[in-house]
Amino acid sequence: MSPVYVVGHKNPDTDSIGSAIVIAYLWNQWKETGKMNSIMKIDEEAVPVRQGDLNPETEFVLNRFGFEAPELMTDGTGKKIILADHSDISQTIDNIDKAEIVAIIDHHKIGDVTTPNPILFINFPVGCTMTSLKILFDLTGVEIPPNIAGLMLAGIVSDTVAFKSVTTTEKCKEVAEELAKIAGIDDLDALAMEMFKAKSDVAGKSPRDLVYRDYKDFDMSGKKVGVGQLEVVSLDLLADVKDALYDEISKIKSEGNYHSIFLMLTDIMKEGTEMLAVSDDTSVVEKAFGKPLEGRSVWLDGVMSRKKQVVPPLEGAFASL
Repeated sequence: MSPVYVVGHKNPDTDSIGSAIVIAYLWNQWKETGKMNSIMKIDEEAVPVRQGDLNPETEFVLNRFGFEAPELMTDGTGKKIILADHSDISQTIDNIDKAEIVAIIDHHKIGDVTTPNPILFINFPVGCTMTSLKILFDLTGVEIPPNIAGLMLAGIVSDTVAFKSVTTTEKCKEVAEELAKIAGIDDLDALAMEMFKAKSDVAGKSPRDLVYRDYKDFDMSGKKVGVGQLEVVSLDLLADVKDALYDEISKIKSEGNYHSIFLMLTDIMKEGTEMLAVSDDTSVVEKAFGKPLEGRSVWLDGVMSRKKQVVPPLEGAFASL
């Protein structure tokens, strides 16, 4: 029997890659134990895959907790698919319309992926897909091994920026404490700082690689919009490449016929973002954030979350254009 493939979004981050691995583990436990039989019969083995290269933080996390990188898979034709950490067509695997989606497990806004049949759809309004998964482990009575717990913990630390992001919920903090105990992590702050240092590695990387490190496409009122994010412990690390990053998003805008591309340069320690912008109508920035561009960028104090603090106001601004 063919497997079901668990795939995160394009330009995968730590939560996306980790969630694919954890969902595959949980799915296979459900298959073996029958703990989901009252809801759905699971016959296929689940296999985690990825749509793109690992970023430095994700490489660190997989090495730290003893996991191999999932195999690369970019075409869903003829395959059964579980979507991890996304439900947008622009972010999902190619030819998703020729695949069979059997489940979606996420924590973002509901996207535009549709299915002809009822599926398992889990989407809690929490700071990380790993938080959603911890709830599923608990609800279905599946034990979490230490290495899986470590991977889940790292995903939460990454997506919530060590609980600094406004996306953080009390459930995320509660779950993180429980996972840390299972994983044997005594110093969560030390783990977070190791991850942030890995995330901040920009040396020797091309501007395009940096732009696409954590990048998503959106349809905003019929306009094609890209929003990328680079998180570093200090924006000083990007001082020498900022001009090149701006030039790169300008090229990508032209090549892809975008209306706008925004690149969030997020300072983890200062808890704010300098957002670079190239747009056919720069007034959208002031409409969204109440501040105009100053040249090519705008400083957004306290803004750290693309999901909650950047995409929603941009969508509102584009709707009013």
